[in-house]
Amino acid sequence: MQLLTDAIISDTSEDQCARDLLDVVPFIMQFIRTHLRGVQGQDLSVPQIRTLSFVNRNVRPSLSCTAYHLGLSLPGMSRLVDALVRKGLVNRTACPRDRRHIRLEVTDKGRAALNLAWQATRVELAREVASLSPQQRGLISAAMEIVRPVFNPKVIEGLSD
Repeated sequence: MQLLTDAIISDTSEDQCARDLLDVVPFIMQFIRTHLRGVQGQDLSVPQIRTLSFVNRNVRPSLSCTAYHLGLSLPGMSRLVDALVRKGLVNRTACPRDRRHIRLEVTDKGRAALNLAWQATRVELAREVASLSPQQRGLISAAMEIVRPVFNPKVIEGLSD
């Protein structure tokens, strides 16, 4: 296994960096999805948690914008939001200017459910990285700070109405 410090010292092409991300990120995401689904006392699917997370990070996003972010059709997104509304996790309101535009907002109960899911998953992630040295964990954290602004979600033009 190549040490992370060796990787920092060497020059890496854009293509190799992209290959490394494509090789590793799916494993990390599968780990996260598995542990999000396994949170005790939660009856939430991963798409529901992703919806709660997106709506929580954005100020009253539209149903269309949320659907686009999750890669769902509008009818599929509407069904998913219906379930969250029935559980009391999300409020859905029509825009006063155009009732066809639906705005979403996470309730306090939804925020608590989301926090529980993230906290439980964070505990599992911490257990996994505990075997790494403090320096290796520092390198991973530093790498995340470097890539965060590159992949930070952008406002989706035309879908914020």
